[in-house]
Amino acid sequence: MSRRTELLAARIEDGAASLAAFAEGLSDVEWETPTSPTDRRTVGQIVNHVALVYPIEIDLARAVAGGNAVIDVTWQVVAELNAGHAREHAKVVKAEALDLLRKHSHQAAATVRAFSDEELDRAAPFSLSFGAPVTAQFVIEDHALRHSWHHLARIRTAVGR
Repeated sequence: MSRRTELLAARIEDGAASLAAFAEGLSDVEWETPTSPTDRRTVGQIVNHVALVYPIEIDLARAVAGGNAVIDVTWQVVAELNAGHAREHAKVVKAEALDLLRKHSHQAAATVRAFSDEELDRAAPFSLSFGAPVTAQFVIEDHALRHSWHHLARIRTAVGR
């Protein structure tokens, strides 16, 4: 494990811990609050969503770290995946979502800790960045690391705190 991978992994865990800590303090009504007028997923569905996609986000980073272009993951595919998760997890239980968030974020962090600096620096075309050749570290930072922070901000706005 390098210093870089430890720092990246710690930031993933920090983001998930912040999201979990905030979500734990939500009332049942807040847990069921839609996150925005355009994204009707509830706060609970969003917390569960963040947990569910850690393995996918890390797999994308692994692909890039291996020098493989990611060309088949488009924003349309992401939207369809999100809609499917929302349907499948319409009434997500808070304790289960938080357990999954902790489990998957720790697994994601452990995987990141195993990357070499050379793998972090490797770049490949990445469809979610419009085919730009981005590094594995960028994929980690822009997806697995940023995701919990992004949704925590949206959840805070949705519940007004």
